[in-house]
Amino acid sequence: MKKIFKALILLIVAALTVSIYSSCSKNDNNDGGTPTISYIRITDPNSSDSLLVSAGQGNLIAIVGTNLQNAREIWFNDRKAIVTTTYVTSTSILVSVPSEIPVDITNKIKIVFSDGKTLEHDFTVSIAEPQISYMDCEYVPAGEIATINGNYFYQPLTVTFTGGAEAEIESITDAVIKVRVPAGAQPGPITVKTNFGETKSDLFFRDNRNIILSSDPFTGWWNASFVVSSPGPDDPIAINGNYIRVKRVIGAWGWTEVAGGPPDAMGPISKNIPDAAILKPEDYNLKFEVNTVKPYNNNMIRFNFGLSDFNNDAYLWNPPIDTKGKWQTITIPFDEYADSFASPLTVRPNGYYTRILLLGPGELDADISFDNFRVVPKVNKD
Repeated sequence: MKKIFKALILLIVAALTVSIYSSCSKNDNNDGGTPTISYIRITDPNSSDSLLVSAGQGNLIAIVGTNLQNAREIWFNDRKAIVTTTYVTSTSILVSVPSEIPVDITNKIKIVFSDGKTLEHDFTVSIAEPQISYMDCEYVPAGEIATINGNYFYQPLTVTFTGGAEAEIESITDAVIKVRVPAGAQPGPITVKTNFGETKSDLFFRDNRNIILSSDPFTGWWNASFVVSSPGPDDPIAINGNYIRVKRVIGAWGWTEVAGGPPDAMGPISKNIPDAAILKPEDYNLKFEVNTVKPYNNNMIRFNFGLSDFNNDAYLWNPPIDTKGKWQTITIPFDEYADSFASPLTVRPNGYYTRILLLGPGELDADISFDNFRVVPKVNKD
């Protein structure tokens, strides 16, 4: 009985083997018919029913059809894919979408066969639209170079400033654009456009919203002597009117109030923090421009904004910072700033106290400038 059972098992296995071999042979043999593409799908076995009409750069796809075994070249738009012969059968081809950016966009796959014939199929390579992350400095004079950081900066490309002025492109990589700021650039978002989309920035170039400290004009209790109104040859350039420059040696724990005052001393500017930023600080950033001729590498800078009184343990902006004599935009998430205080910020219709205070360990040979403190939305909803 056992022998009969074993023999039966062997017959079943043999029959299955012949069936599988026959099926594979049938699929892989060239039956001389015309090549066709039935559909394209992803290669995950668990998602084999997921059909595709587009895919991103570098994605592995399966082209399914008939009589495909003699495929020698596969083109996506005008970019040639790498064909691995072991991944080519009569019924399917596994191939990765080329990573190179196409110039001539046809939105088609073209397969070239060994006999020179071709087969085309509608298929879109999904290429990301430009992504704008930040500018090295959001305040740059006309004629000077501005640096835009992000991703998917594919040529040909244009950069347009609010007001419609188009920038002269100095250099481009996939992640960085350097442009010469045009004379007609106005405050507001910048727009980057490629063949694959157009993106308007969340950031504002020369952002003039919600300025809470700028010294244009000087107001407050302390240190009008720090305000630079007419820069000399040894001063940093002015990027937006007056700016604050601290150029002195500050000893360890040497109390140095740089700017600020209570609301009645600061004037209307003390009311410029939006109520929405106080109530939902996670939606806002604290931004300002800084220029260090000498590195900020010691001591401690304390920011006091949006409070009902002065706070000696205000937000601590820690060293080191070294911009090497260039203006740079600093971004601090406003919720990070607000969370540094023991009590939640509260809306004050009559305005807020303001102070920049240097007080901390270590002597600082300071030569540091500030401008354009502002509290602005993280996302541009326009």
